[in-house]
Amino acid sequence: MKYNVLNEKLVYNGFLKIKKATIIHDSFYKETSITCSREMLDRGDSVAVLLHEKDTNQLIFINQFRYPTIKKGTGWLKEIPAGELEFDEDPVECAIREVKEETGYKVNCLDHVSTFYATPGGSSERMYLYFGEVVEKDKEFIGGGVQEENEDILLCKFDASKIDTLLKSGIINDAKSIIALQWFIINKLK
Repeated sequence: MKYNVLNEKLVYNGFLKIKKATIIHDSFYKETSITCSREMLDRGDSVAVLLHEKDTNQLIFINQFRYPTIKKGTGWLKEIPAGELEFDEDPVECAIREVKEETGYKVNCLDHVSTFYATPGGSSERMYLYFGEVVEKDKEFIGGGVQEENEDILLCKFDASKIDTLLKSGIINDAKSIIALQWFIINKLK
């Protein structure tokens, strides 16, 4: 299967970047190619971390305002700590930094869970998902986000034994967090 990007241009360059392209690609069912026009949210890569505070059996989440969710929700979302990779930044270093900035926890060792496309139908974003264990005394910093970036983040803790309730009730309705919790059930709650 082959494809060719006939043209691509940046059509919006703000907080987010949007590109528009004309593409021709092979078809599974036809002997001819398909030509289409598509837009892409050019996000870059990101990281996310599920933290387990093992001495209290708490999972560390954050709560923050997410504008895109206001039409179908409250606007505030409980999710695992996450953030965007800077240009040429190591994903593990980024994940450690984001955990510190958003939760105040110092985490030294992270296990790679998965790397996946968050929304491949419209975004280039690829996410590196990690798992880390901390203890209560590892909360060495204030957390709450970076003031210069207008982040306003509240730390939340949920008992690991309540994962089913979190998922079934819709309290956690963010894809990366759901993936992380399902991984935790399969790999840590055996």
